[in-house]
Amino acid sequence: MSRVPGWLGRVGSGLTRMGERLDERRAAAEREPDGAPYATSSTDAEPDGSGTSEASSSAAPRDHVPAPPAYAPAVAAKAEPVAAVPWGLRVAAEAGWRLLVLAGALWVLAKAITSVQLVVMAFLAALLITALLQPTVARLRNLGLPRGLATAVTFIAGFVIMGLVGWFVVWQVMENIDTLSDKVQEGIDELQKWLLESPFHVTEDQIRDIAKNLRDAVGTNTEEITTAGLEGVTVMVEILTGILLAMFSTLFLLYDGKRIWNWVLKLVPAQARPGVAGAGPKAWRTLTAYVRGTVIVALIDAIFIGIGIYFLDVPMAVPLAVFIFLFAFIPLVGAVISGALAVVVALVTQGVFTALMALIVVLAVQQIEGHVLQPFILGRAVRVHPLAVVLSVAAGGMVGGIGGAVVAVPLVAVANTVVGYLRAYSQEQALRQSPAPHGATAIEVAPVDPPPVSSPPSNS
Repeated sequence: MSRVPGWLGRVGSGLTRMGERLDERRAAAEREPDGAPYATSSTDAEPDGSGTSEASSSAAPRDHVPAPPAYAPAVAAKAEPVAAVPWGLRVAAEAGWRLLVLAGALWVLAKAITSVQLVVMAFLAALLITALLQPTVARLRNLGLPRGLATAVTFIAGFVIMGLVGWFVVWQVMENIDTLSDKVQEGIDELQKWLLESPFHVTEDQIRDIAKNLRDAVGTNTEEITTAGLEGVTVMVEILTGILLAMFSTLFLLYDGKRIWNWVLKLVPAQARPGVAGAGPKAWRTLTAYVRGTVIVALIDAIFIGIGIYFLDVPMAVPLAVFIFLFAFIPLVGAVISGALAVVVALVTQGVFTALMALIVVLAVQQIEGHVLQPFILGRAVRVHPLAVVLSVAAGGMVGGIGGAVVAVPLVAVANTVVGYLRAYSQEQALRQSPAPHGATAIEVAPVDPPPVSSPPSNS
């Protein structure tokens, strides 16, 4: 019985040493996460434990911070700043800076166009003339003429006809300006008498002052009215330069348009080149259809309105018809201006009844044009919403004057065609690159062969 306490003491001391060794191993593992032991390990120490404790404490680094225990509460990390911004505000900001970049690019483009307005307008006019004359070149080449000869014949004939039309307008205006001035003064006298007898209580002195001012404006400024905008050496030089640029551009576009387009395609990135190459012919067909249809509609308007005002005995009926033809190239606005000009001339020269009849003729022809001729001739290829037409004409007029108003609508029509084609092309490419259906979807979309038709039983 005396040996039992000694045996228990030895067991207790052994358990104590095992606990110390486990603590040292845990401390060594915390000091070195990769598991490599320090130079002095607790397993190599003496069993008395005194040297082990000192060696391990001397090997531990002084600046080591032990890891928090497992039962310590977790501290939530701070959220990213972008997560604190509401989703709607982030979307608005993303769209806002992109709109600012787009607006800046458009502003720079408008400034660049304004600085070289003469060159841009001449080239756009050449594009419209080329779209009008190019089908003639194609027909002549189909008849067997070489490309150079077909281009030369079409170019010379086209510009000769346009020059004759311009000369005819100027000649008619110069020949009839004196007669028109006399008619205007007679119309002012008749208007004066009508106002005196009207219930508007207009005094004779007021009418006399207004009539005197109108007579002076028409009688003394006739020459200035006919030559407005054509005075000055600078203006004449700019007009001649623009005409020459348009002529040379038209000649080269007619002769070498395909090669020029291929060169432009090389400037497009390779990934976007197939889509742009397909959109180009679509855009050119749209522009050609627009110019051809506009010329036909303008010619019909000029002929029928000219015949109407001619039979109403309105002076300068032929020049007015030519003006109606030219102003028809400005959609909506041009028809209103040219029709109002014909009505005003009829009013001041032939009276209220003739002006009313001229107004009926103009409105009838324009209604037939808007509801019958344009949908039938132009078709759906160049259909543009009236609001887009008005806004584009206004923007084109602000940027480039009358020339900008003329080219604004065809550019919008071409842009509409290009955007529609590129959208359809991108959707088609996305469908081609999408993975093939599989599983139940593949079974649903897979074509099912029709069941074989059983032959009728034979009688044999």
